[in-house]
Amino acid sequence: MKIKFYGVRGSIPVCGREYERYGGNTTCISIHREKANRIAVLDAGTGIRKFGRELAEKGISQNLINIMFTHFHWDHIQGFPFFAPCYNPKQRIGILTMGKKRKIKSLKEIFSLQMQKEFFPIRLDKMGARFEFFHYGENEIIHGAKVKAVAQYHKYLGGSYGFRLDDEDVSLVVCTDVEHIRGIDKNIVAFAKDADLLVHDGQYTAEEYKTHKGWGHSTWEQAVEVAERAHAKKLIITHHDPDHDDLFLDGIEEKCKKAFPNSLLAKEGMELEVI
Repeated sequence: MKIKFYGVRGSIPVCGREYERYGGNTTCISIHREKANRIAVLDAGTGIRKFGRELAEKGISQNLINIMFTHFHWDHIQGFPFFAPCYNPKQRIGILTMGKKRKIKSLKEIFSLQMQKEFFPIRLDKMGARFEFFHYGENEIIHGAKVKAVAQYHKYLGGSYGFRLDDEDVSLVVCTDVEHIRGIDKNIVAFAKDADLLVHDGQYTAEEYKTHKGWGHSTWEQAVEVAERAHAKKLIITHHDPDHDDLFLDGIEEKCKKAFPNSLLAKEGMELEVI
């Protein structure tokens, strides 16, 4: 199993030379299951635009491309209208969510509203691709892979969901947009237990969190503590604050490595195998 980060920024995309190494696009992660020969994507932040272009450049085709959503805040859906496969009449696009605590009545309505004429020139039903909407439970088999979801605190419990994929003898856990509002969430620790790779939100420092409690995000220190308690093999911290430039993030990564040696901060374009 391989993953690639196409967007690692939180809240809003940023640009400028001071952001070149870590990148400025918002959340988008591709997941390539090599034995099954399937590619899926997690979230549709602005990074999904490059993912779509890369599929075309490499000549990669897949009858059904699934996009799994952690939640639907703007920074996780704003790239969707610019995902090139959405305009291919021969393409099927799966819009997936998991979890029983979601306060969602209609997945289709979320994307139809985003693309109504006041906000975008092309409506959802005129894009071309065939869109299919799926709302799963919290423990499923999807295209042969074991997928679990956990309710996370993001303004409220279930405001976002973390995902665990167990496939090809490895385990990947992604917990972004999660706040440990009353101390480290034991459910998140249990969910990430013995993960080969844990990708965790780390938008703030402990000092910054003092003025951002209730905003729905974690500190890098909390991400390290989750990884330690869960006995995760490797930790990647993502959802970088838009005010954190390359030099600032270099400093955080250095501190993170001292606390948890097998750790990195996510960079746009970073690709790694889950082992």
